[in-house]
Amino acid sequence: MIDGNTLIAWGFKPGKWFKPAIEALNAARAGGMDEQGLFELAQRLAPVETLLRTNALSYGVFLDPQTELERENLAAVTAHMDALMRVPTIVAGAVMPDACPSGSAPGTIPVGGAVACEDAIHPGFHSADICCSMAISVFNRRDDPKAILDAVQAVTHFGPGGRETPLAPPAHLERMRDNSFLRDLAGFAVHHFGTQGDGNHFAYVGHLRSTGSPVLVTHHGSRGLGAQLYKKGMAAAKRHTAIVAPRVPAHNAWLQASSEEGRAYWDALQLVRLWTRDSHFAIHDLAARRLGNRIADRFWNEHNFVFRRDDGLYYHGKGATPSWRGFSPDDDGRTLIPMNMAEPILIAAHRDRRDALGFAPHGAGRNLSRAQHSRQNAGSLAGELAGLAGRGLDIRSFCGIPDHSELPSAYKSAAAVQAQIAAYDLAEVTDHVDPYGSIMAGDWEQDAPWRRKGRG
Repeated sequence: MIDGNTLIAWGFKPGKWFKPAIEALNAARAGGMDEQGLFELAQRLAPVETLLRTNALSYGVFLDPQTELERENLAAVTAHMDALMRVPTIVAGAVMPDACPSGSAPGTIPVGGAVACEDAIHPGFHSADICCSMAISVFNRRDDPKAILDAVQAVTHFGPGGRETPLAPPAHLERMRDNSFLRDLAGFAVHHFGTQGDGNHFAYVGHLRSTGSPVLVTHHGSRGLGAQLYKKGMAAAKRHTAIVAPRVPAHNAWLQASSEEGRAYWDALQLVRLWTRDSHFAIHDLAARRLGNRIADRFWNEHNFVFRRDDGLYYHGKGATPSWRGFSPDDDGRTLIPMNMAEPILIAAHRDRRDALGFAPHGAGRNLSRAQHSRQNAGSLAGELAGLAGRGLDIRSFCGIPDHSELPSAYKSAAAVQAQIAAYDLAEVTDHVDPYGSIMAGDWEQDAPWRRKGRG
């Protein structure tokens, strides 16, 4: 019987690859393979370590800092990108105008970062909010915008958890059961379908500047379903990378896209993508039904996902909007780029600037983290809310407690980001959705049970 001592005697270095290799070798031996054949098979099974690059690849930077705070933000972003671009699977990278750090570990892909990878899917590059995306529905009748916002608030749930009364499972639920990554996640798929998230996810009501037609725009991702898939994907990626590239940091781990496990993960991503699209439009359809109105036009786009282009590479956008024709099967040439709740949402056409990897920003981005902004602006919440109301904006928090880190002051200048989109030809703005109001989850954690307990 072949065991670990056998492989060591043959000159192989012990590692996590030993267990599956020993199983394969003993199966081959039982099938009649001779010792020379077994040794050659062991050579094929033994991993070849993939090392970090000594020097980082160059990458495109499409961000012009205008203040000292923005220069500090860009320095933090480039420090992460310099480390990230040493990962051996990456062949190209770019930084969008909305870029900001998304973690403290060196080489964490920033928000507004995009990388192209060869035969590799990195779960850490799309993170837990898989397929965070935008969707718009244009209503046929010019309803009162307050009635539209009231309808949305009545038909969905914002924040953690799922619906009290779940919607019927989406049609593709059966396909999820056939996928090794998704088959035990049906509960999340059912209960979180048709719900909004927390943080920067929102429902926004306004009108098209071009026609005056009322519209509903929603921003959310795949909720608990995507978060659980991300956990499974990261575990699989870490197992693979521990064998082939143990010196690569765990947050940069990857799945070999052409492997059986990589193909299963890719398929899981596509199913979650469809689930997320249908989740958006289920909310829109419920609101339209409550209003007794019809939807005349709609489209959507993801901006936190992995895309495969015709060059065979895997393009990871961490909070970056694809801006090339055919980025998805249902691309119709239009994408949505929000700024903040007080600013118009941009409707954009593709430009496909190749040194930007074909991406555009996914929003305005931040110069400070949520916690930093809330700490530094602790006394200005009431004044900012009053200013928004004074402009006639209907701003709501589903939980009743506003989240200061999601108000306009927490974001970069919308005008500056739009100017950089134009200057770098990242996307072509073709229309605007001018705001009436929006709903966000709000600061649901402020009144969470563990906080109430801590306050005594």
